[in-house]
Amino acid sequence: MPYYIGDVIKSRRRLIARTPEEFRKSGIDVMLRTSVEGIDPAKGIVTLSTGRDLPYDVLVIATGADPVSPKIPGLDLEGVFHLHNLTDGLKLKSYLEKNKCRKAVIIGGGVIGMEMAEAFRNLQLDVKILDILPAPGANWGRELVQYVLEEIRKHQVEFLSGTVALSIEPGSECLLSVKTSRGEFDADIVLIAIGVKRNISLAESIGLNMGETGAIQVNFSQRTSLENIYAVGDCCEVFHRVSRRWTYLPLGDVANKQGRTAGKNIGGYPGIFPGVVGSRSVKLFGLEIAVTGLNEAEAVKSGFTPVSFFMWGVPVSHSLSKDEKLGLNMIADKSTGRLLGAQCVGVEGAVNRINSLAFALWNDMDLEEIGYMDLAYSPAFGGGWDPIHIAAQNLAKKL
Repeated sequence: MPYYIGDVIKSRRRLIARTPEEFRKSGIDVMLRTSVEGIDPAKGIVTLSTGRDLPYDVLVIATGADPVSPKIPGLDLEGVFHLHNLTDGLKLKSYLEKNKCRKAVIIGGGVIGMEMAEAFRNLQLDVKILDILPAPGANWGRELVQYVLEEIRKHQVEFLSGTVALSIEPGSECLLSVKTSRGEFDADIVLIAIGVKRNISLAESIGLNMGETGAIQVNFSQRTSLENIYAVGDCCEVFHRVSRRWTYLPLGDVANKQGRTAGKNIGGYPGIFPGVVGSRSVKLFGLEIAVTGLNEAEAVKSGFTPVSFFMWGVPVSHSLSKDEKLGLNMIADKSTGRLLGAQCVGVEGAVNRINSLAFALWNDMDLEEIGYMDLAYSPAFGGGWDPIHIAAQNLAKKL
């Protein structure tokens, strides 16, 4: 949606995977503007907001997550938005088109906040990001974050760390004024982007077991604690193959895989979703930012003794380099040499490196194996010794 709002994607139709009409051609009845008011597992009945009762043999709970809002006055004012679903995106886009917006304030410095900062700048808005944390992207690593901040400032986005939003009020110079612990900031539009929380109210109402994360507990087949009830997506947990623990990771690609796994099992083709290694990426102006696995703090919580190595390299061979920077941080377990995670940032090549290391994590590879891994070599894409090789070999020396 940020790419649609920022006019990179021109047509809203490209945001819709399948319309209700296309679903109906496949024999799937989509009931829009209809909520579920109750579930009776003993009778196998779902009660809808229309008063209709639907019987079921198998039930899938895919209630997703809800946006988190700060507990401050003014969230209901015109010009204050969340960006959680397609409707939010269309309303926000329409508001920008109808109003001559000059200034945007984003509350929250996560991935959505970063992507929307770029979208607003594409529309020539003045942009400020307010975050209670000291830096954006808490799991990106200290060295990488500094490079990201440089990129943000280069594109005239102001990042205000350690800033607590206190209220949103009608403004004088602009439509709105955001009162914070560091002063007041005028805005024509305010975006709340401080994260999401699992939507589990229906699941709790029928007594489904919750995991340690507070999300719905499922097994590898996406079955819940009640017979013939499955859960998929942002409302349930997922198994992390590195920490060996069930975790909460609300991402679209994870939800899609969980949905397919549940569908296979319901359709009589038993299968499992083997989990995740925590791979994520984001484009921010001219940078690729990507992570996989655990950061050092997460590794400690999971019982490992992490050791890390950070390096600045180049995304292509040195002979073709124009001083492009590629920052790579790699983390391994001191006692076993097993790779635990990595973060990477650069003008190009960062996502490809992290995808390679995600494969290594998926297969429990250690640093010795990674240090000599057979990667596709070409001067246009990297040196004979790739940053992955160099980081793995240097990290092995620190164990």
